[in-house]
Amino acid sequence: MRKNTIRYIVLLGAISIAGIILIQIYWVRKAFDLKEKETNQTIQIALRNVADKMAQYGQFSLPSTDLVNQVSTDYYAVNLNNTIDAKILEYYLINEFQKMGITTDFEYGIYDCSSDKMVYGNYVSAKGVVENKPIKALPKMDKLTYYFVIYFPERSSYITGKMDNWILTTLILLFAIVFFSYSLFIILRQRRLSEVQKDFINNMTHEFKTPISTIAIASETISQPDIVNTPERLFTYTGIIHDEAARLNMQVERVLQTVKAERREFELNKEMIDLHELIKTIVDSFNVNAKNQKGEIKLDLVAAKHTISADKHHLTNVIFNLLDNAVKYSDKSPVITITTANEENKLLLSVADQGIGIKKEYLSKIFDKFFRVPSGNIHTVKGFGLGLSYVKSIAKLHHWKIKVKSEPGNGSTFTLVIPV
Repeated sequence: MRKNTIRYIVLLGAISIAGIILIQIYWVRKAFDLKEKETNQTIQIALRNVADKMAQYGQFSLPSTDLVNQVSTDYYAVNLNNTIDAKILEYYLINEFQKMGITTDFEYGIYDCSSDKMVYGNYVSAKGVVENKPIKALPKMDKLTYYFVIYFPERSSYITGKMDNWILTTLILLFAIVFFSYSLFIILRQRRLSEVQKDFINNMTHEFKTPISTIAIASETISQPDIVNTPERLFTYTGIIHDEAARLNMQVERVLQTVKAERREFELNKEMIDLHELIKTIVDSFNVNAKNQKGEIKLDLVAAKHTISADKHHLTNVIFNLLDNAVKYSDKSPVITITTANEENKLLLSVADQGIGIKKEYLSKIFDKFFRVPSGNIHTVKGFGLGLSYVKSIAKLHHWKIKVKSEPGNGSTFTLVIPV
């Protein structure tokens, strides 16, 4: 699938998801407003019924205007213009709310003219049971004299609870959006894996082609009849075949070791190792020359505690890989510094170079399998993109940590944090 096609799919998918979410929010809001309006009308009818029954009970007339006043969305004042019996009011409120299907908690209060305060307040649950809860300080109404007030503390959740169908459709929509987003993520991931696979095959072909061609030329040469007359040439070409075969085997072994490390298909053969001695041995056998330019490895081994428990074979490969990377990514004579130091109960092993460095956006990806930092030409630097992945896997198996610091043009520093 082409790169632009993926971009168009992601863009259209993002626009579609945003549009669906906005439409759903709009309709949910409209449904909430409609349900709120319906609830408000029901409450006002119930309060009018209560006022009528209180008037019949007390044998007084109700005011012709401003009987039920909605002060706010959850606060109502009912103007009776006569004295109010608290017990009778509570009975009528509970009875009428249940009849109208208003199943939510409420608080009520009665205004006392003599004390100029709201009194006789109770908290009534949705089941019509009076509970001993501290009620809210209910505000007074300046224009009314004999009145009671009702406050609904759970009004919003009560209205939301009546929107079961909308909640269900919203959850279904969210599930569909999550599934669609996950599908886009899988598409992008498959595209990246496809590119990685293609790069790996290209690199592998390039890496294998050179030794195979060399072996083919050497084999063709030693197959000539007159080669036996020049034994030194015969030995030279057989040596070339041997070296190139070993190089091929090393490349195959590197791939296999990385795969095994990823899958944890081998067990570490741990032993006590003097890290300083191992580093010196590796440096003595490592060819630091790169691009026919002489290089240098500096040692700064100052750790007082440098004996660790590790798999010697894999630790050697880890240090070789770090040194190999330092040489590969040097645009001039490589200068590499290996440092050890103790920090609390840890041993820090650092390999620093003065190479081309790594851009910040690639630092989080360099330990991914097959990933190679773009360098203009994919074959400028040899390799499969497996070295640092192997290093990370071995460090993880040893329960070590690996850190990297790098700036373009200022080189890179890889640090193994090893408990001692």
